[in-house]
Amino acid sequence: MAQHRTRRSSDHETLQKEKGHVNLIPLGGLEEIGRNMSYVEYKDEIVIVDAGIQFPEETTPGVDFIIPNVSSLESKKSHIKALVLTHAHFDHIGALPYLTERLGNPPIYTMELTKALIEKRQNEFTNAPKLVVETVKYGDKKRVGQYLELEFFGVDHTVPETSGIVIKTPIGNIVHFADFRLEYNEKGEPQNTAEFKRIGEMGVHTFMIDSTNAEEEGHSLSEKNIEKNLEKLFEQAQGRIILTTFSSMLTRIAEIIKIAERLGRKVSINGRSMKEGVQIAQSLGYIKSKKDTLIPVEDIHKHKDNKVLILTTGSQGQENAGLMRIMTGEHRYIRIKPGDMVLFSSSAIPGNERSIQTLKDNLSRQGALVITSSIIDIHVSGHAPKGDLEAVIKLIKPKFLMPVHGYYFMRFANGQNGVAAGLRPDQVRLMDNGQIAHLTEHEFVITKETVPANYVLVDGLGVGDVGEVVLRDRRMLSQEGMFVIITTIDKKTGRVLKNPDIISRGFIYLKENQTLLDEIRKRVRGIIGRIPRYQPLDADYVKSLIRDQVGQFLYNKTKRRPMVLPVLIEI
Repeated sequence: MAQHRTRRSSDHETLQKEKGHVNLIPLGGLEEIGRNMSYVEYKDEIVIVDAGIQFPEETTPGVDFIIPNVSSLESKKSHIKALVLTHAHFDHIGALPYLTERLGNPPIYTMELTKALIEKRQNEFTNAPKLVVETVKYGDKKRVGQYLELEFFGVDHTVPETSGIVIKTPIGNIVHFADFRLEYNEKGEPQNTAEFKRIGEMGVHTFMIDSTNAEEEGHSLSEKNIEKNLEKLFEQAQGRIILTTFSSMLTRIAEIIKIAERLGRKVSINGRSMKEGVQIAQSLGYIKSKKDTLIPVEDIHKHKDNKVLILTTGSQGQENAGLMRIMTGEHRYIRIKPGDMVLFSSSAIPGNERSIQTLKDNLSRQGALVITSSIIDIHVSGHAPKGDLEAVIKLIKPKFLMPVHGYYFMRFANGQNGVAAGLRPDQVRLMDNGQIAHLTEHEFVITKETVPANYVLVDGLGVGDVGEVVLRDRRMLSQEGMFVIITTIDKKTGRVLKNPDIISRGFIYLKENQTLLDEIRKRVRGIIGRIPRYQPLDADYVKSLIRDQVGQFLYNKTKRRPMVLPVLIEI
């Protein structure tokens, strides 16, 4: 018996050595909301999940958005067997036009709606390669290499065709739920749980689970309740209804159009991204309406106010979005009227609270009745709260739980949800962007190895050319302003020919600080005057002296450090 056990153990160890390990590497989405991207690697086969953008932060002024760093994949282009896109939200698909060429334009596996949206956006980038997309459906299984296989299943979210994925590897199944929530029927019964139970019974090594609402107690509200509340408000409205929501919430937009039809209201879509999303959803049959229900914004005036509903972008108070342009009077066809009912069927993305509050204040000043989900439930998040997360973890029963999609405290809270659902604390793995985990049949080891996962910034046409030095200068300019000193020097003698000109932006008001300016001019003349005349004037050296000494002088006088920009003109 002992010999038999030894032989079996040896065989198992040999098999494990032959199998090796699977690398699991997150490139984004684990220290922020957005920029979602990760990949699974076994031998010379790689499967990538999502390629999203992150919207700029206070610390990235002037930046359009942030994308994942894929430098660790560029040398392995030929190994990439699949890029899976879980759903049609920009924080999961938005980086695609910037990354496809760097990744070798790999085959993309996604649902039909996402396919239509990414292809339309890709066409806007004239130099981007044509995408190679294979459409999948729930239940499809795709072998993408010798070792890796994909299986797709449905989850509920705020956009149709959101797909979870099982990545089948030699060491076990890795399950990624995408963004999800549980949908409940009118009896309060959760839907789709039989499918989740089936996946759990397949055996799950690692469960990558959405953490956005991991701290929120309770269960998701049913979208049906939201629709009922919206219909009640629509019935009460005496004038126009202006409803703002995320342009990607196509499931809710479809229901709003149905409600408007029942109540005899025409619907006008305002905002490019929402128009494009609705058009694609219509072409695929996800939004159905009567021929004359949807009207262009320029025809709104042809209908009575109590027969009009305007769906618009701008729920986050974005400067150039549809609702902001309506509020400021910049919109060609729509102005706020007293009696308009403005509904915010959305939640505030962290960081946008101030701009949303300003928008609501100004709408109210113009006579609009502003209603948000804090007054009545007219919005439900697309991300599962604590009660639903625990329920799903119990159904999946993974060996290891890896919280994703959220800041560290969200993911930590989700790890606690896993423990509450019956997992041991040592089954929870909290990774950071760029870390490398080695997965074997019974282990999930976060190694000390890392790959680059720093921000790659998109600014205008530039991708990655705005680095930390440029950002530091932008932050300094936004916080302390700039101070320009223009000095004209005789090229032969090195003497200052006239008093330096000074320009200040965002630092001091020049007319009220003449004494300080006179001191600075005197100091600049002194700096240049002390340079020996027998040596050629080194312009860079002189500018460095002025920058350092004037900068310190200004700090001593004001306790502020503007960006000092010396300019030397030699004549």
